[in-house]
This record gives sequence, structure tokens and C-alpha cells, in this order.
Amino acid sequence: MITVLITGFGRFPGAPFNPSGPLALALAKRRRPALASVSRVAHIFATSYAAVDRDLPKLLARHRPDIVLMFGLAGRTPFVRVETRARNAVSVLFPDVDGHIPPGRAIAPGGAAFQRGRAPFVRLVAAARSARVSARPSRDAGRYLCNYVYWRTLEATSRSGTLAQFVHIPGNRRIGHAAVVRAGEAILLALIAAQRR
Repeated sequence: MITVLITGFGRFPGAPFNPSGPLALALAKRRRPALASVSRVAHIFATSYAAVDRDLPKLLARHRPDIVLMFGLAGRTPFVRVETRARNAVSVLFPDVDGHIPPGRAIAPGGAAFQRGRAPFVRLVAAARSARVSARPSRDAGRYLCNYVYWRTLEATSRSGTLAQFVHIPGNRRIGHAAVVRAGEAILLALIAAQRR
């Protein structure tokens, strides 16, 4: 049986509602024959660096997922963004939900400039598009918590066979919740197919 950890985020300054959390919960509950032999665990991170640092190691240790599918909000982007890499960068301008601003500009001072994911990005973009949702690959996951959780997950799973993928979704007003769920499910199924190969 394949185990998938599906994550989203809660609210953050400037976004009193974050659709990535409800999306993670919805995907964990979807009933499809293709998901019958897939164990899915949903988790909504508080949008804080401390929450990611506290919760992520516990989730990975407890569930030992084969796939980690992470979602976050890119409210000004009108399409789904399949992130191909995490940057070794954090924002010193925008506080998290706890009011914390990182003390430096790098996640891992002296480390590589970025970490590239190992998921089949082209297939994931095609999967989202097959669900009638506009999607594109992206090389810039930003400098906020989305990029941070992607970096930490790639870092933690680098020596395992775990597929870790971060996806930015538009706000519900842009494409609607049903469309985001369709795209998320298509991406999830494409990751499962890739992991089974």
C-alpha cells in the first residue's frame, strides 16, 4: 500500500482564508477506485516556521510516506503552479502567522542555492491540464512558508525513495474550489502512478 501525506496551510497575514488546507482535507477523503489501495493522511500546517519545524519531522517519522504532496496559496497567480525546486531563501520582510521574521535570508546558510524535486513535473502539469485547469511548471516557490516547507521536505527525504512535490494553487475566486480539487486529484494520481513504476 502506498502512503501519501497531503498538506496545506492555514491563514496567514493578508490571507484570512487559505484554500490549500481544505484542498488537502478534500483529497484525503476522495473516494475513487484508483485510490482504494492508497493510505492518505492530511495535515494543515499553521503558517509559521516553528510549526513546520515541529510538525514535519513528526509526520514523516509517524507515517513514513511514499509521497508528500504539499499545497499552498499563490493568490495573485491565475493558474496552478507545479514547483520544480525549492530555493535556499526566506523573506525578511513578511512575518509568519506568529509574527516571526527569520533572522537571515537563507534557510541553510552556506548551502546550495536550491534543491530540485524528483517528481515527474511534465506529467504533473499535463495531469492538471487534463482536469481542465490551467497549469504551468514553476522554478520559483517564493521565499515564504511554501518554499520553506518544500525545502525542508526535500531535505528530509533526500536519501529515501519518497516523492515530494509542492503545488501552488490560485485563490478560490480565480478558478473555484471544485476545479482546484480536480487538479489536485489529477496531480495526486500522477504521483501515485510514478511511484508505482
